[in-house]
Amino acid sequence: MPFPIPTGPLARALAARSYSDPTPVQAAVLEPTADGRDLIVSAQTGSGKTVAYGLAIGDTLLGGAETLGRAGEPLGLVIAPTRELALQVHRELSWLYGEAGARIVTCVGGMDPRAEMRQLNDGAHIVVGTPGRLRDHLERGRLMLGGLKALVLDEADEMLNLGFREDLEFILDATSTERRTLLFSATLPKPIIAMAKRYQKDALRLEIAGDTDGHADIEYRAVRIAPNEAELAVVNVLRYFEAPSAIVFCNTREAVRHLAAVLLERGFSSVTLSGELGQNERNRTMQLLRDGQARVCVATDVAARGIDIPNLGLVVHADLPHDAETLQHRSGRTGRAGRKGVSVLLVSLSRRRKAEHLFAQAGVQPIWGGAPSPDEIRKRDEERLLADPLLTAPSGEDDRSMAEALLKQHSPEEIAAALARFHRARLPAPEDVFDPGPPRDHDRGPRDYADGRGRKPREREEHVRGGPTVWFRLDVGRKNNADPKWILPLLCRRGNISRGEIGAIRIFDNETKFEIAEASAKRFLQSAARDDEEDIAISELGAGGKPAAGERPARGAPFKRGKPRKPGGFKDKKRAR
Repeated sequence: MPFPIPTGPLARALAARSYSDPTPVQAAVLEPTADGRDLIVSAQTGSGKTVAYGLAIGDTLLGGAETLGRAGEPLGLVIAPTRELALQVHRELSWLYGEAGARIVTCVGGMDPRAEMRQLNDGAHIVVGTPGRLRDHLERGRLMLGGLKALVLDEADEMLNLGFREDLEFILDATSTERRTLLFSATLPKPIIAMAKRYQKDALRLEIAGDTDGHADIEYRAVRIAPNEAELAVVNVLRYFEAPSAIVFCNTREAVRHLAAVLLERGFSSVTLSGELGQNERNRTMQLLRDGQARVCVATDVAARGIDIPNLGLVVHADLPHDAETLQHRSGRTGRAGRKGVSVLLVSLSRRRKAEHLFAQAGVQPIWGGAPSPDEIRKRDEERLLADPLLTAPSGEDDRSMAEALLKQHSPEEIAAALARFHRARLPAPEDVFDPGPPRDHDRGPRDYADGRGRKPREREEHVRGGPTVWFRLDVGRKNNADPKWILPLLCRRGNISRGEIGAIRIFDNETKFEIAEASAKRFLQSAARDDEEDIAISELGAGGKPAAGERPARGAPFKRGKPRKPGGFKDKKRAR
């Protein structure tokens, strides 16, 4: 249905942007029942709520006039939890209120407060800011809110989660009680409801999207990976989808720096976004993404809210989000304004249960599978090349002249092969990634491994040949897709040891037992206990396959007895390759 705004500056602004059909949240706030009332709106990210509340407060600010007149004390105030979201709101309201002659000022942390003070002194119709900076300007007498007509709290739940309750209450208490208050939040927990009752008058509650509904325009995929192959899987996922822009989320700044370096080394044009960057660096990162100079942004959850990148078609969760709400906010960076998007979660063996819990909470049914293989990626490359507009675009005179010259010296097959080579040379090479496969429920006896080839235990290094060993246990087995292809690298990384210090690996249905050279056992256990990257627990069993006296599991998992063959030292056969 068309926007219910027949005339006026906001209608002209919408028409200039080719807006014809409102999103559900935009239509809801423009219903006659919502006219002039306080609102408490539950709407998911990416639903068009910035334009929604911009339209909702239009009549309140304009009062039927064509322009807002001379700027003085602000008529409208929008409070957002992060700098990125505040700047995004500023951009959206600037075009929406451009026909009305609005002067919109931002007050956000990380920017020059003196420049903001000068802008406030020159007058503003609408102020957009973060809670801390707005409170600072209020306390210093730089921001006057006595004439405020409308106040919007955007992402209210996130502001409370970030600890801004005191700042918000200070700002709200400083405003006129005659103001109109609009509260927008992805979720409506009890603290939000309590704040609404305290600061709103007869608020109309609009629940546009359920708290656990997945975004309709986002395809969710869960990719099974071995614990040590997350970086390789990220490379293949980016290559398979080849989205114009993509965001890869990590849980820590260190992980962001590391993964961004890996992607740069493999030929991706990537940038980073995390809390350690200054505002100028963040602005430069966003500009590179909007200009298309960078295609991949590796970010912490600082980018999960308020980041709107044109043509963002892919979100990759290199680290699983902590909760379903973060999953939805991360994924909501794509699939916006009616465009389709893909959200891919990388799920290692030990994180599968957590991933399934996240999907259940978010009400999402993902497509499970392994990481894209090199053959699948090459097939997609071929399809993209055949569909490239360059092959069907009209040719100019210079193009035809060059083509004739090429055909005189080379056959069409040679030219086509050269075009294919040129196309591949511009693309990062895909990686060989192991697929652990879906969970298996069948019950079988134990198997012995010495390496990824499934061979019998054998000697690995000369200095431990036939020497004493200590047995350890992993709390995963065949039912969890335990496989030496990823167990060996995991043990080396967790225990800070080499493959030559690992002996037999015996996989049971619910557990795996393995040998470590006695000289390395203490160091292995200490290192494994410090590593919190995985949920897989490591326990010491001792030389006879039983729990060592007085020893506790390195990661706190209970010991389960298995029936391995009689353990022994490394077999004195062929030397390991």
